Amino acid sequence: MSAQPELDRSRPPAPRYNVRPVPVLEPGAVYAPVIKLNPPPRPDRGTPAGGGQVVPLRRTEEHREACLLARKMALAAVEVLAGVRQPQQLARWMDARSYEALRLRAALTAQRPASAAGALHRNPAIRSVHACAVRPGAYELSLVVAEERRVRAVAMRLEQDGGAWKVAALEIG
Repeated sequence: MSAQPELDRSRPPAPRYNVRPVPVLEPGAVYAPVIKLNPPPRPDRGTPAGGGQVVPLRRTEEHREACLLARKMALAAVEVLAGVRQPQQLARWMDARSYEALRLRAALTAQRPASAAGALHRNPAIRSVHACAVRPGAYELSLVVAEERRVRAVAMRLEQDGGAWKVAALEIG
């Protein structure tokens, strides 16, 4: 006689699944009927609080301008760190604090051996740009800059000052 295994009653029973029959298709129908669900609009997902019409987000000319300047400034700043560009060339587009920080970092980088610094910063290319409008006339941007041997993160804040854009903050990883 074989002994039957004892049931393990410490585990909860397996869930029971409800099985429903599939609706029968009409003769000649190729696809199953489409069931349209209309969930109620959610206030946090595009429905205005006042019940008005949802306006799709469009990239403004200001947004494009900020992204373009951020690309140019990020490449130029990496070139300054490489010793290929003079920091004075960027002074016009940076506020005093950001310019001094970049100039100091470029001076510290220049003290490294020439072979290490020159090989580190070759052919920088912008991989991506992400911009967020903080308020009208001010954007915070993050960029990914790929060099020959490494990939860097660059974060900056651009602000309009008298119609011209200025870099108010710059961080290079």
